[in-house]
Amino acid sequence: MSLRRLYWSALAGQWRGGVVLLVCSLLEGVPAFFSGRLVELSVDRGFSVGDPAAGLGWLALFGLAAVLGAFGARMVWHQLGKVVEPLRDALVTAVVRGVLHDESPPRNQPDSSGVARITQHVEVVRDATAGLLVQARGMLVTTVSALAGLVTVAGALVIPVAVPVVVSLVAFVCLLPSLARRQRALALADEHTAATAGASLAGMRDIVACGAEPIAALAMYDAVDEQANAAIRVARSSALRALVISLGGFVPLLLALALAPGLVARGELTAGAALGALVYLATTMQPALRGLAATAGTVVLRLLVALRRLAETAELPDVYDGTAIPRGTDIQVHGLTFGWGAASEPVVRGLDLSLRPGEHLAVVGPSGIGKSTLAGLLTGMLTPQEGRVLLGGVPVRDVPAALRHELVALIPQEAYVFAGTVRDNVGLFASSASDDTLSSALDAVGAGALLQRLGGLDAEIGHGGEGISAGEAQMLALARVYASSAEFVILDEATSHLDPVSEARAERAFAARGGVLLVIAHRLSSALRADRVLVMDGRETALGRHADLMTRSARYAELMQAWTTPVTGESATGAGPEGHAGDRPAPGTGGRRPAGSRGSVDGAPTGNSPTSSAPPSLGTAAATAAGAPSGDGAAAAGGPRGVTNSVADMPAGDGPATGSPSHNGATGSTPRSPSVSRAARVS
Repeated sequence: MSLRRLYWSALAGQWRGGVVLLVCSLLEGVPAFFSGRLVELSVDRGFSVGDPAAGLGWLALFGLAAVLGAFGARMVWHQLGKVVEPLRDALVTAVVRGVLHDESPPRNQPDSSGVARITQHVEVVRDATAGLLVQARGMLVTTVSALAGLVTVAGALVIPVAVPVVVSLVAFVCLLPSLARRQRALALADEHTAATAGASLAGMRDIVACGAEPIAALAMYDAVDEQANAAIRVARSSALRALVISLGGFVPLLLALALAPGLVARGELTAGAALGALVYLATTMQPALRGLAATAGTVVLRLLVALRRLAETAELPDVYDGTAIPRGTDIQVHGLTFGWGAASEPVVRGLDLSLRPGEHLAVVGPSGIGKSTLAGLLTGMLTPQEGRVLLGGVPVRDVPAALRHELVALIPQEAYVFAGTVRDNVGLFASSASDDTLSSALDAVGAGALLQRLGGLDAEIGHGGEGISAGEAQMLALARVYASSAEFVILDEATSHLDPVSEARAERAFAARGGVLLVIAHRLSSALRADRVLVMDGRETALGRHADLMTRSARYAELMQAWTTPVTGESATGAGPEGHAGDRPAPGTGGRRPAGSRGSVDGAPTGNSPTSSAPPSLGTAAATAAGAPSGDGAAAAGGPRGVTNSVADMPAGDGPATGSPSHNGATGSTPRSPSVSRAARVS
């Protein structure tokens, strides 16, 4: 459905309110139609014949008509919200859907242009529609009523009055195209300014670090100047439009004043009819005509421009919804190839993969190599350029969307937590689940303590996850999918804010849950827990078990070596110039480092230490060597010589969870500052 069809269908859906508005319009037009006629009667049949009581009676009827018109105008405001607000909701839904289905969305930053469309263009449509229903409708009714009344009172003045009105309206219509173009340019300039400001604010730290403040400021100045120039051009067109309409409103009045005395002298008009005609022109038609033109020149133009802009970005092509029903939930990938653009280097090339229910696959590789792109291809959100992805023996994109959403779940790194109760968040995909089921899901992923701290399933979570840490938000997202019926789960660095032990517990919970589990690894310890590992490194994609890949995949061996080997020298703790908490001796040590801390690596998870920092994500500088797991003298997991009892593989509950609690007492989230970390030893 096009956006304009959506607009009109949303208005048509409120037909009851439209009928009430029509009745109110008839009441509102009563004084405009009878004003001149009642003034004529009060003069000709009252005051001019020496009967002031009759004249006052006709004027009293005029007052009653004005009261009826005011009542009709009041009823318009009562019905306005019932017509306009559903329209606004429908447009916001269409814009959000368009943003979510954008083929080239902003990556790693907010969509400021999309926000501008919701907060500016949709509100323009809403306000313009309200203005048309109140102002333009009322002015149109008043103008038509005044002209009809003028015909009944002074028909001889109709032609002299109508000619300048028609000429001014024709000139006004000729000006509308240029005004529409300038209004559209202003709307695009508004979006460009919002996008430029959003990009600068999102990358402020990088801008300052690179000393690029003058460049960013210049880009902002250019955007603001462009917006200001567009606004000036719109103002000039509006001024010319106002001049044309003013002439169309004053010239008829001047002509009536010039012609009326002669018509009265020849007996073609009575004095009351002449006065009534002036009442129609001066007090009713002229203000209504000016207001109608002003509304059409601003409100209607803004409405059309905003609708056109929204249609360009919010209209979606008809999406084919498949009808194929999968036979099981096994995943088959054949010759999968995908690149971001026809001429770009493919990020996934000729991939073959087979996953059966109960299998656990870890995907590792440098940042930006295409791991999240692979997740999009497997879930059917992206269309491969070559190859096929089969779910249960049928192409994943041919599975009906509703069924695919039940079978496949993707948890991204950015955990989405919504304002509402804990029950609302965890039960989002399992609306019929009992409280015991939701609580069990929270316990399974290690969020039982979080549930107790928040106060149970009825605890309220504020907007934007207010009151919980990033790690706790990820736990809620994990529990949400754990409680769902999804049988193919993808964790796209969904545990990046959890400490290694909490991450291990969550991954083990999903592996034991059944179905197919694919983990895009944030730490290489995820690869040690998986049945198989997929190493993505451009053309050097490799698939196999950990032990096999250590011998036949140079990239995988390098990643493991960098992850498990501590850095020697003064930077062994990973401290920067400002110094981490891990550089300082622990309290109570007398300035000495704790025993056994020789060669310690900042952030290495330990078996006994109560606090340690979570390691950085894959793809960061290998020289930090942060996040290497260690135990009490055990060999580091994934070391080049084997794997023995790494703490990252410890079952939950075998020792205290690493990761200091957040400011609100959260457990399982990334700590703010490390305390003392033991040596990560490599056998």
